[in-house]
Amino acid sequence: MTNSTTAIAGAGERITREVTSWLGVNAGTGSRGEFGFTLGKRELGHLHGDHALHLGFPKDVWHELFEQGRIGYHPVFPGKPGYAARRIESEADVQDAIALLRLNYDRAVATHGLPD
Repeated sequence: MTNSTTAIAGAGERITREVTSWLGVNAGTGSRGEFGFTLGKRELGHLHGDHALHLGFPKDVWHELFEQGRIGYHPVFPGKPGYAARRIESEADVQDAIALLRLNYDRAVATHGLPD
């Protein structure tokens, strides 16, 4: 993960197009201005424009992703494993943001099934 503040124009739209193609996923703007992805009542993660993805993971998964350099701490919960942030600054970041959301999607479907 890089540390600059450069966003990739259109990243949010590209991520949204892919994630909303998955069965049962809905997307929309939340009460804090974030653009979230949900599967039923479960949030898979949310975007802040084209520059950041925020999401949560079980702590064991979070630690593994953190050690791989794929996520950092969520800015609202610094130092608290479980809540994650992913900067979006390159094409590789766009693809990994999609992969991280897919990880949460697959976990939710495996645990709870698809919503009615």
